[in-house]
Order: sequence, then structure tokens, then C-alpha cells
Amino acid sequence: MTPFAGHPVVVGVVPGQPELVALTAVDWARAAGAEVFFAFVDTARYTVEERPDGSVRHAPIDPDSVDDAWNDTDAVLRAQLSATLRGSAVPWDFRYLAGRPDRALTHLARTVDAALIVVGTRAHGGGARMREFFEGSVAVHLAHHQHRPVLTVPLQVVDWKEIRAPWAT
Repeated sequence: MTPFAGHPVVVGVVPGQPELVALTAVDWARAAGAEVFFAFVDTARYTVEERPDGSVRHAPIDPDSVDDAWNDTDAVLRAQLSATLRGSAVPWDFRYLAGRPDRALTHLARTVDAALIVVGTRAHGGGARMREFFEGSVAVHLAHHQHRPVLTVPLQVVDWKEIRAPWAT
């Protein structure tokens, strides 16, 4: 186990994600006296080279495509994080990763000797729910396949009183 005090926090982020994930990670890092490494994992790209600082050189899965859209995603996420963390005294950095999210976040956490990995839940509804059903959630994969604690930040409140069983009419 990596001690919490003074060791970084790795945070999986996606464009348009609620600020709560970043703010939760920064608050945890502030309490631990640590820095935060935010990371987006592009599943449409693969890792060509892993660098000592946790960053990667990546390329599109389709060798015939010229995909520079990742630059836009990188810029959007950096701007989103800068706006969310404006005025925060906690040091942070951003990494654009590629491949499977659980493996990429685990590699980054190992590289920076992180004490914790933070991810958000998926919002209910949408096509991502079916993919998550078959592939499993990133949080579950992380919890089962690496040794660091995983903090999963709920992004939608569930009112258990209003949820009915499928067989109830």
C-alpha cells in the first residue's frame, strides 16, 4: 500500500463531466498534502510509447486515418480543469492517455506512485450504459485489477424509494 500523505492522486476525467469529480480529488489531495494528476483515456487511440513522467505518445487505431481531433479534446479538458480549479492551491497536471481506461490509469498511478485513483460514475441512460453492462465499469475493473484504493464519485443521486422492481406494476 502506498501511504496517502504526500503521494499523488490520479483522476480519470472525460469531457463534460461534472466538476464534482475534480473537486473531490483536489479536496482529497489537499488533505493528504499531495498533487493531482488528471487523465483522459482515448479508447480510439493506442499507446506507442510510455514515458517516465506518465505521459504517452499515441496513435489512432485506424492506421489510414489522420485523426487530430484528440488535440481538441485535450484543449477542452485542460480549459475545463483550469476553470474548475481556478484559485486552488493544490498542484495539478493533465495527461492525455490512450487504450483501455483501467490499464492506462493503473499505469499512470504506478508511474507517479499515486496513493489513490478517483473516477466518477456514469450518468444514467444513454448508449454508454449498454457498453458498461457488457464491458464492466472502469471503477470495477480498477478495483479488481490493481492494488490502489479506488474512490468512485457518484454523479447522480438515486432515490431508492422511487425505484421499483422490474416486476412491480
